[in-house]
Amino acid sequence: MGTDAPRSKRHRRFGLAVTVLAVCLSLVLLASGAGVWTVTRSFPTVFGEIALRGLAADVTVYRDEAGIPQIVANTATDLFRAEGYVHAQDRFWEMDFRRHVTSGRLSELFGASQVGTDTFIRTLGWRAVAEQEVAQLDPVTLSYYQAYAEGVNSYLATHEGADLSLEYVALALQNPGYTPEPWTPADSVAWLKAMAWDLRSNLDDEVDRALLAGSFSPDEVAQLHPSYSYADHPTILDGAPPEQAEAAADDGNVSDGQTDGSADGSADGITGEPAQTALASALTGLHGTLAGVPELLGPAGADNELGSNSWVVSGAHTDTGKPILANDPHLGAVMPSVWYQVGLRCRTLSAECPFDLAGYGFSGLPGIIIGHNSRIAWGFTNLGPDVADLYLEKVTGSTYEYDGAQKPLLVRNERIKVAGGDPVKIQIRATEHGPIVSGLDGTAFPGIATEYPSAIDLPDLAVPEAPAAPADPAAAAPAAAPAPEPTSYQLSLQWTALTPGRTASAVFALDAATDWASFRAAAQLFDVPSQNLVYADVDGNVGYQAPGLIPIRRAGDGTVPAPGWTSQYGWTGYIPFEELPQSYNPPAGFIVTANNSPVGPDYPYLITKDWDLGYRATEITKRLQASIDAATPLTTAMMSEIQADTYSPLAAALVPALKKIAPTDKTRAALALFDHWDYHLDADSAAAAYFNIIWRNLLVNMFDGKLPEGTSLTGGDRSFAIVIGLLNTPDSPWWNNDKVGAAGRDSMLKKVVGQAAAEAEKLMGPDVSGWEWGRIHTLEMTHASFGKSGIAPLEWLFNRGPYQVAGGSSVVDAVGWDATAGYAVDWVPSMRQVVSLADWDRSTWLNLTGSSGHAFHPNYDDQTELWQRQETRPWLFSLGAVKAAATNTLVLRPLTRTR
Repeated sequence: MGTDAPRSKRHRRFGLAVTVLAVCLSLVLLASGAGVWTVTRSFPTVFGEIALRGLAADVTVYRDEAGIPQIVANTATDLFRAEGYVHAQDRFWEMDFRRHVTSGRLSELFGASQVGTDTFIRTLGWRAVAEQEVAQLDPVTLSYYQAYAEGVNSYLATHEGADLSLEYVALALQNPGYTPEPWTPADSVAWLKAMAWDLRSNLDDEVDRALLAGSFSPDEVAQLHPSYSYADHPTILDGAPPEQAEAAADDGNVSDGQTDGSADGSADGITGEPAQTALASALTGLHGTLAGVPELLGPAGADNELGSNSWVVSGAHTDTGKPILANDPHLGAVMPSVWYQVGLRCRTLSAECPFDLAGYGFSGLPGIIIGHNSRIAWGFTNLGPDVADLYLEKVTGSTYEYDGAQKPLLVRNERIKVAGGDPVKIQIRATEHGPIVSGLDGTAFPGIATEYPSAIDLPDLAVPEAPAAPADPAAAAPAAAPAPEPTSYQLSLQWTALTPGRTASAVFALDAATDWASFRAAAQLFDVPSQNLVYADVDGNVGYQAPGLIPIRRAGDGTVPAPGWTSQYGWTGYIPFEELPQSYNPPAGFIVTANNSPVGPDYPYLITKDWDLGYRATEITKRLQASIDAATPLTTAMMSEIQADTYSPLAAALVPALKKIAPTDKTRAALALFDHWDYHLDADSAAAAYFNIIWRNLLVNMFDGKLPEGTSLTGGDRSFAIVIGLLNTPDSPWWNNDKVGAAGRDSMLKKVVGQAAAEAEKLMGPDVSGWEWGRIHTLEMTHASFGKSGIAPLEWLFNRGPYQVAGGSSVVDAVGWDATAGYAVDWVPSMRQVVSLADWDRSTWLNLTGSSGHAFHPNYDDQTELWQRQETRPWLFSLGAVKAAATNTLVLRPLTRTR
């Protein structure tokens, strides 16, 4: 499975160079009354009155027992000013940390260990693009971001150090002079770039295919990257019957001049050993760089897939006669949860103050991303279009080749401030396509680089060799001509998020939408990241819209790097919004999105070749259709049950083959666990535990050491499809492994059932009846910045768990794990919502952790055990219900008001 470290372990530690004395100090604080005071002093004031500069009138903040704020204001700017204040109360460290990541300034917090990360983020230019987007905002939207920033800064004006958050006490052990700077609108907008990066679709697959192509034939690469099976799995729009879809899939053509000839992994147009050698070297380096960049939405899932489930059912099939909408985005498990629950309500709805909503947002960003208002509800899953392409560039000195001419590189110099060290100057270069991203190996570059580290330096093949020197020295030329500058092959990245877009405005347009037309108008502004949007309204309508900037290519299909020295592979524009997939009140009466293909292969544009392969979508569709066929009205409780579905399609396909293996004395009791197993990955299931140990051993034996460095199979949907596809080819060389004495499918399966039984006994004891999947499939809630510091007291302060959990990769309850690392949970349903359009107060929701970002606060992790048990909380929305459930009420008053 390659030699790279498992993804879940590759996060760059935010390397606190804390001394033994500092560790001892932490322990002393914890053991003393001073420690309790230090821990609790940052807990926010949630009742009474506080004067807040800039308010036009009183703002009321109701909080329930879970600490979830519901904010009520007279004006929109007061509403978002209060939201900024409340976010700072609960989550300012998280906000401050995120803005240092998105601006490439982690070194200011944690020192020289982060120079490599900062270099890469600045090379991409997230912050620069965010500042351009802020400059393009319309006055009303800008006023919202400014009001939000003013609310944050009002909190900073009266809080510092330990009063802000316990993390600043830990930071002060290394970086005692640090003081947070004021918040700005660009700090908020830059977070949208982090969202887009973490949901960047197939960039990792593009790197993987190209690396595989150096070791395998095109057919083998295609086998290791299976295409979407339209015959076996649904599309979101049910675009074509299976038989038509299968025929079209074999056709191999896409309209609009786009071809799929690169899907086999060959780098179309990059020929010759020097270029291919350079490409492999650059890709290997880039793979390492990508692994070190913090993933602010948490570590990506198995086979580098971040997924989600959402579906909506019309009232024709529900118990209330109104739609029900469900959504559970799958993201990495971080502490606190990436999501922040909040309600935002104008006291009187008007054109100037159109907000009356509740849902999930992000600390640091005003508004709500997923939720409902008083008229509509919506959910998101990742569409996953191919919006990022790598190009191999020919760079000579300060120029690069493009269509036969040398063009000057775009160059900018930046300085990285380093806590406890000297500043580091870097030079960032870009071509027609985008920034050069190869050679960023995480090392510090002293001084402004005159030659940025390149992938590999090679002579320019287009330059003829110089003639041999004449034998007679007297006949030599008076002066030798200067040698030509060497040409280096380097990778550039073209990505839709590196162009200023309109997503910062789309958030508010979505929050204020009242019907299908205004919802689609908001979606049209949602440039990046491209998402599947499901919709329902109180009038009974349901719908689906895919928004976003999705490029149209002159040639190639974006699955592998393309030559950058020609315009032949460039982008010609984007798929028109009116031609993006959409559906409104479909005949089936429901819409399911689970990162599967939204359209059939006859769709006239290429969205991507790297869909989630459809296992979750198939199971959700089956569950809904079964209820409809049985004339059983669907309820909100039934939607939650579907979200908790642990059925494993991999087990259903693989266990019948395992049951044919003749048992031995050591495997008989273990194999007997499969006799009556229903293929559900429940936490207390012995069969699930044994099966998943078999699965991990199978992947190791089949692929470990056979795949090139920088590639891996981590056990998700791609791994499923590869192995299931090989079951019918028992003599495939993939089943052979001389090291373990396996030759062929049956030999391999016999080997792994024995290995797995021995491993299970070692992990859980000899009594198979005591084996449980949850004992080894555990979730540790890891603090985003200090959780992997390597300092036990710090990790004890901020991390929580482990929790024993059900689920697995590519099941509906997608509690995924990385088979290259073990069985610990890597990514999860990061929140769950089920929305009733008949009665908002009958809706349910749940966060992964809690509302608070303050360690040891009662709301720091109070929702996690509910999440572990797959339970949800009532989601009260009507103002009367909100007031009745409030355990604390805070009134924010204008600072200048006299009483």
